[in-house]
Amino acid sequence: MQLDLNLLAALDALLEEGSVAGAAERLHVTAPAMSRSLGRIRRTTGDQILVRTGRTMTPTPYAIAVREQVHELLQQVQGVLAPSRELDLTTLERTFTLRWHDSLVALSGPALLAAVRKQAPGVRLRFIAESHNDTPELRRGEVDLEANANRPTAPDICAEPVTETQHVIVVRQGHPLTRAKAVTAARYAAAEHITVSRRGRLGNTLDDALARLGLTRRVVATAPTEGAALEFVRGSDLLVTAPESTTRSAATVLGLTLLPLPFELPPATVYLSWHQRYDTDPAHVWLRDLARTALAPRHDPHLKTSQAGDAL
Repeated sequence: MQLDLNLLAALDALLEEGSVAGAAERLHVTAPAMSRSLGRIRRTTGDQILVRTGRTMTPTPYAIAVREQVHELLQQVQGVLAPSRELDLTTLERTFTLRWHDSLVALSGPALLAAVRKQAPGVRLRFIAESHNDTPELRRGEVDLEANANRPTAPDICAEPVTETQHVIVVRQGHPLTRAKAVTAARYAAAEHITVSRRGRLGNTLDDALARLGLTRRVVATAPTEGAALEFVRGSDLLVTAPESTTRSAATVLGLTLLPLPFELPPATVYLSWHQRYDTDPAHVWLRDLARTALAPRHDPHLKTSQAGDAL
């Protein structure tokens, strides 16, 4: 059987876009040409690949089963056929999938997208939500770049710390802690807390730190994202403890107050992670460099000083 590698690229685009028109636009061919490619793929595989359901097209069970393998094979073929090709950002056509913590998307995503659009207008970014379970999308090639507080331990996953920040207390204006002469560990523990956990966990390293001081806190709720937790805080006497760099912007917009944590806690570290298959890929190296810059800490001394003053 004679194989046409163009069909592999067409199949990857069809499975990614879920439509003939979208795949044609992605590969810069006409819709009739992509329809012909789909027909050839159907004859080759003996499967319909995409079937019409109303006004949309739905992948068949076979298509869903081979989607990851097709994408990985295409990446491998492209790497073999063009290992030393110089990167031309002006003509680069590629979609990167990024799974970042939600607060990092809000804080650094716009800067990353602006830099990408300026240098490589043909590149698209897909920011996807974190799962409540640990998932192997990096290893399967479904995710290009992760950014969160988790440092992977798998030997085939590359990871590097890109920034770190101290934790702060976030409360509404007029919260009892803002009227105290000093925010002590005891007053902090006595308040009602909401935690941020995509898995719904009520406890974290804060409880370990308080336990070493002989204190416990009362967690009355969890929220899956920092943004959701801040909404709870805004309308109640709940407090949330969160990384300063990812929280301060949203807290300012919502009119919330940031107070210093009254005991020692290790800083929150953000790790950038990717699979080793992309370690030397020129486009991926370029994207990682832009991501490091976008994720770099933004210092705002005036904001930090005024917040510290609120705690006294």
